[in-house]
Amino acid sequence: MLSNKTALITGSTSGIGLGIAKALAQQGANIVLNGFGDVDGPKAEIAALGVRVEYHGADMSKPAEIEAMMAFAAERFGQVDILVNNAGIQHVAKVEDFPVEKWDAILAINLSSAFHATRLALPAMRAANWGRVINVASVHGLVGSAEKSAYVAAKHGVVGLTKVTALETAPTGVTCNAICPGWVLTPLVQKQVDAKAASQGISNEDATRQLLGEKEPSMQFTTPEELGALAVFFCSPAGNNIRGVAWNMDGGWVAQ
Repeated sequence: MLSNKTALITGSTSGIGLGIAKALAQQGANIVLNGFGDVDGPKAEIAALGVRVEYHGADMSKPAEIEAMMAFAAERFGQVDILVNNAGIQHVAKVEDFPVEKWDAILAINLSSAFHATRLALPAMRAANWGRVINVASVHGLVGSAEKSAYVAAKHGVVGLTKVTALETAPTGVTCNAICPGWVLTPLVQKQVDAKAASQGISNEDATRQLLGEKEPSMQFTTPEELGALAVFFCSPAGNNIRGVAWNMDGGWVAQ
């Protein structure tokens, strides 16, 4: 379905980003990976799906590096047809205790990077009259949680950016939508489970149940594979007139 298309996914060396990259590769899209940590493993996983794969290590807090990454993708593949803004970091603290540098970093990586990548991808998408911008927001783009001021503010911003981008591209073949996951068992969330278990002296299983029980009525994690399938749907012909939605996959979190 997506052969001859190129997808660039930020923060895609693990977790949600890698899950989405694999799902798009399974549909034939060439992939540009980005992120920290192990690169060779994810590259090999994508290449095994029979598509071309490249990697760029741009620091998503730095606009100049984002520009270099977008130029690299255009040089290698012609253009970015599908942009998935997924890169994100987290820090938890009360507003009055929140470290200013953490606030700035979260806003830069979770929100501003999506703006920079999108503004650079749109001209080629408009010229081709086809493109998909998929922003991985969060259930925290729709509701709040205590001690997550920067993350919630950034993700609400991503949902707002999604709506404006969708409106500006509405008469074209370019769409922009947001995916809003609830709990997904990524390395980021596993750290929160481990911290909860350690601080309360309980098992990892009990900490997991407690984490899900606080927010997610289904009592199960959303998987990167499920999120990848939704991204594929947005890229399909069925997604041609889905514009500006914030689609939550959250086990009922926001329904409460």
